[in-house]
Amino acid sequence: MKKIIRVVGAVIEKNGLILCAQRGIDKSLGGFWEFPGGKIEEGETPQQALEREIKEELLCKVAIKNKIVTAKHEYDFGIVELTTFFCELLSGEPKLTEHESIKWLAVSELNSLEWAPADIPTIDLLVKGV
Repeated sequence: MKKIIRVVGAVIEKNGLILCAQRGIDKSLGGFWEFPGGKIEEGETPQQALEREIKEELLCKVAIKNKIVTAKHEYDFGIVELTTFFCELLSGEPKLTEHESIKWLAVSELNSLEWAPADIPTIDLLVKGV
């Protein structure tokens, strides 16, 4: 049985655009696009993990809003269980610390990027207008 890796992702909206982050080339799934976030640590709620990860990865603060979806995807290294949340940027501008690049895109443009497979169910729901 493969290890289940519980992670969270932030769908950060600003001025009608969504923040998209490209994974570092040297990381697993390098070059794929994702919603920023990371692993849920022992004793954390998904929301606490997401606030911490955004502070660490993008050096900004977000307010966690509604849950979008929890999706599972099996990779060769394990099963990723990704829960995404709508988030509002409260302070700071996202800065690159771990990602290769970031883009702000309209929902209609999200499918133009090559997304990590675990993020695709969130993209599908956003495009459908969830």
